[in-house]
Amino acid sequence: MDGIKLTFEQLRNECCDECADFLSTAELGSLEGIIGQDRAVEAIDFGLNIKKKGYNIFVSGISGTGRNSYITLIANRKAKTEKPADDWVYVFNFKKPEHPIALNLQNGQGKVFQKAIENSIVLIKKEIENIFMSQEYERAKNMLYKQLNDVSEELLEELNELAKKFGFTYTNTDRGLVSIPLKSDGNAMTEEDFKTMTKEVYAEIQQKSAELNIASMDIFKKIRDAEENYREKLKKIDSEYASKVVKVHIDKLKNKFAPNEKLAEYLDSLRQDIIEKVDLFKNDEPKKQANPFFALQGRNNEAFFARYRVNLFVDNSDKNYAPVVFETNPTYTNLLGSIEFENEMGFLKTSFDKVSAGSLHAANGGYLVLQVKDLMENIYAYKGMMRALMNEEIKVETIQATMGYPMTTGMKPEPIPLNVKVIIVGDPYTYSILYAYDEQFSKLFKLRADFDVEMKRTPDNVEKMAKFIASHANNVGLMHFDKEAVCKVVEYSSRIAEDKDKLTSQFNRLVDVLYEADSWATSHGSDLVRKEHVSKAIDQKTNRNNMYEEKILELFKDETYLLDVDGEKIGEINGLAVVSTGEYSFGKPSKITVSTYSGRSGLINIEREARTSGKIHDKGVMIIHGYMGYKYAQDKPLALSASIVFEQLYSGIDGDSASSTELYAILSSLSEVPIKQGIAVTGSVNQRGMIQPIGGVNEKVEGYFKVCKIKGLTGEQGVIIPHQNINNLMLSDDVIEAVKNGVFHIYAVKTVDEGIEILTGRPAGQKDDKGCYEKDTIHYLVDQKLTTYYEQPDKNKNSSKGKSKAKAKDKENDKSNNGIDKDEEKIQV
Repeated sequence: MDGIKLTFEQLRNECCDECADFLSTAELGSLEGIIGQDRAVEAIDFGLNIKKKGYNIFVSGISGTGRNSYITLIANRKAKTEKPADDWVYVFNFKKPEHPIALNLQNGQGKVFQKAIENSIVLIKKEIENIFMSQEYERAKNMLYKQLNDVSEELLEELNELAKKFGFTYTNTDRGLVSIPLKSDGNAMTEEDFKTMTKEVYAEIQQKSAELNIASMDIFKKIRDAEENYREKLKKIDSEYASKVVKVHIDKLKNKFAPNEKLAEYLDSLRQDIIEKVDLFKNDEPKKQANPFFALQGRNNEAFFARYRVNLFVDNSDKNYAPVVFETNPTYTNLLGSIEFENEMGFLKTSFDKVSAGSLHAANGGYLVLQVKDLMENIYAYKGMMRALMNEEIKVETIQATMGYPMTTGMKPEPIPLNVKVIIVGDPYTYSILYAYDEQFSKLFKLRADFDVEMKRTPDNVEKMAKFIASHANNVGLMHFDKEAVCKVVEYSSRIAEDKDKLTSQFNRLVDVLYEADSWATSHGSDLVRKEHVSKAIDQKTNRNNMYEEKILELFKDETYLLDVDGEKIGEINGLAVVSTGEYSFGKPSKITVSTYSGRSGLINIEREARTSGKIHDKGVMIIHGYMGYKYAQDKPLALSASIVFEQLYSGIDGDSASSTELYAILSSLSEVPIKQGIAVTGSVNQRGMIQPIGGVNEKVEGYFKVCKIKGLTGEQGVIIPHQNINNLMLSDDVIEAVKNGVFHIYAVKTVDEGIEILTGRPAGQKDDKGCYEKDTIHYLVDQKLTTYYEQPDKNKNSSKGKSKAKAKDKENDKSNNGIDKDEEKIQV
C-alpha cells in the first residue's frame, strides 16, 4: 500500500531551477514572436509564402492562445516585404453604359488619374467653348451657311415658280415653308379671304394644294438634302475643331499613364465620345437667357458630364507595402462591395460612380483576416467570398442579384482579378463542419494552422514566459516581476494546463493574473510584483467565482449533504465529480451506494432509469458489467442484480471517471467487506480491471480535501487517483502541506486490485492453479456470493420475465433523451 502512496514532492512541479538567473524581469528583453506554437507558426509561414490558388489559411484554436496577435504580427511583417497593391478605378463604358470598365494603375496613380481626367475635361470644355466662339470658326461656319442659303434661295425660287402654276406661293415661317393660295390679283390670300370664300372655292383650293404637294416633292427633297448636307458639313467642321483640342489633352494623358493598353483604349473612347457629343461642350449661356426652361436641360447636361468622372474604387496611395485588412464586420457589402441607388421621381437609378469597394477589394494583392464566427453570421458574405476565391475575380453586385431577385437596373461592373491570401481565425469544430459540408472550403483552405492550448515546460519556454511578462511590463506599463513572482506564474500556468510538464498557451488567462497582481503590488506600495501578489491575485480571482462552491460546502458542513469521511461501511463509497460554473470549476464529492441481491437483472443504473445520466456514464456502468463477467462468470452464468446510485444528486451526471468507484462499491457489497469512508476515489476502469486516467484531478482532490477539513481531518483520509494522473497534479499549498504533515494521503493505482486493497485493507486475491481465488480475499468472497446467487434453490422463475422487461425499459431509455433539464447544472465525474 505504501508503495503507491504519493509524497508531497510529487504533488506539484515547483519552478525552482527552470528560471534563468535574474532578479526581476527588468533585466530581460521583451518577447519576440510567440511561445510554444511551433506547429502553427510553421504552417502559417508556409501558407504565407506559397502563392498558389487554394492555399488560404484557417487558423484553428481556442480564444486566448495568441492566434490573432500572431496573425497580426506575421501578416504585417510579411506584407512589408511585398510591393504595394495597385489602385483600381471604374470608368464609364461608352459602348455599354451598364458595364463600367475597371482599370488598374500603380499605387498612388489612381488618385492622380482621377484628378487628371477631371482637370482635362474642364480644360477641354473651356477650350471648345472658346474655339467655337473664335472668328476663324465663325468664318468657316458662315461660309458653310452661305452655301446652304444660296442653294435654298435657288430651290425656293424654283418652288415658287411651280407653285404659281397651281395658284400658290411659299413663304418662310417658324414652322418652315408654308404654301398660301393666291388671289386673282396675284397677292396671297388673307384670313378674311378664307372666312368669306364659298365651300366650292375652298374645295378647289384643297384639291390644288394636294396636287402641288405631289408636284413639289422632288424640290422639297432637294431642300432636305441641302440642309442635311449642311448639318453634316457643320458637324465635320465642329469635329475637326474639337478634335484639335481633345487630341492634345488625350495624348498628354496617354503619355502620363503609359504603358497601359487598357487605359489607352479608354482614353480613345473618351476622345471619340467628346467629339461626338461636342454640341454639349459649347457655351450655352445665350440659351440660358433666352429659354427659361434651360435650367432643366442644364441638370441633364450635368448628369451627362458625370460620365467623364473617374470612380477611385481602391486607393492604395498611402500604402508602402502590400495591404493587410482586418474585417471585423464581414457583412455582404462590407466584404464584397456595394452599388448605391438614388430615388429620382420614384425610380431607383445608379451609375458607375456609385460603386463602392469592400474589404476583399481593399485586401487585393495582400492579406485579408477574418473571424469565422463573424463570417458565419453573414452566410451570403461567406458564399460570395468563396465564389470570388474560386473564380479568382470579384464581382460587385447587389445581394438581391445574387439571390435571383429582379433588379430595376442592369448595372454590372466589370469583375476585378483577385489575388489575395485569406486568413480565417476560428475553432476546430467550425473547421470540421465547413470541411465536411462545403466542398469549396476544402479546395480553397488547404492549410490549417492549429494553435495548441499547451506547450512543453522546458527551460527555454519558461524563459520565454518570463520575457512575455517583461513585454507587458515594458509595453503596457505594469510593474516588473521578481523571479519568485515569475515562478508562481509558471506554476499557475502548469495548473491551468493540468500537467506538471506543460504550460498553458491560453495567455489571456495569464494576462488577467499579471494585471491583477500588478494592482495588488501597487496597493501594497511595492516596487516590484512579488510572489505574494501573484498568489493574492489568484486567490481573489477564485474568491470572485466560487460562491456556488461555498454554498455546497455549507451543505456538507450542516450535513444537508450526507457524506461520511470517517469509519467503514459496506457498499458505500465517496466518489468525486467536477462542477463547472463558467470560468471556475471545483470538485464535489458524492456518496455512491450499491445494493446487490439475488437475481438476473444485472446492473441497474438508477441515474439512467431516472434519465439523469449521460451516455458516457451509461457506458461506464456497462463496462463494469463486462468486468464482472470477465472476472467471475467464466465457469458459471453471472447471476446478479445490483442497483447503483449517486445519492442526493438531482441534476445530471456524465463521464466514466466514477466507474472504478462504482465497481469498488459493488465488490464491497458482494464481499460484505466494508470500505474506509475517509478515502474518496476517482478513476475510469476497463473490462480487464485496469485503471484509466480522468480529467479534473486537481479540482477533485482539492474539493474532497475541503470537505474533510470542514468535517475534521483524522489523518486517515485521502484520495485514490489513476497512476497516469500523477503528472497532472498541481495541487494547492494547503493540500500539499496536509500531505507533508501526514494528515491527508493521495494514492495512485494501476488496477482495481490495488484500489480495493487500499479501501478495505484486505488482499484482492489471485487465482491458484485450479482457478480458485485465495480464501478470504475480496475476489474469493465476491465469487462465493455470486455462486450462492446462482445456486439458490429458487430458480428465479420470474427472472426471465423481469429481465425482458428490464431490456425493454433499457431500449426505451436508449431511444429517449438521457439528458437533464437544461436549467440545472450537469456535473462531470
